[in-house]
Amino acid sequence: MVKRDPILFAFGQSVAKHREAKGLTQEALAAKADLDRTYLSDIERGKRNPGIKNVIRLAKALGVKTAKLTEGVDA
Repeated sequence: MVKRDPILFAFGQSVAKHREAKGLTQEALAAKADLDRTYLSDIERGKRNPGIKNVIRLAKALGVKTAKLTEGVDA
């Protein structure tokens, strides 16, 4: 069994928390951020390591600062 990366998992949980707080589905957020819904799903589950451009896209689509999206995501 592959061990889950705690940093990626924490970031994914942050994205999901902010998305749910805005009342957005994964599909709606993915469309706003110009990302594929399955890619977003993988991010939220900690299976993907998004590049900085995609992190910024997600933050903008959620209407939060990038720093807010990464709060509590520590090595």
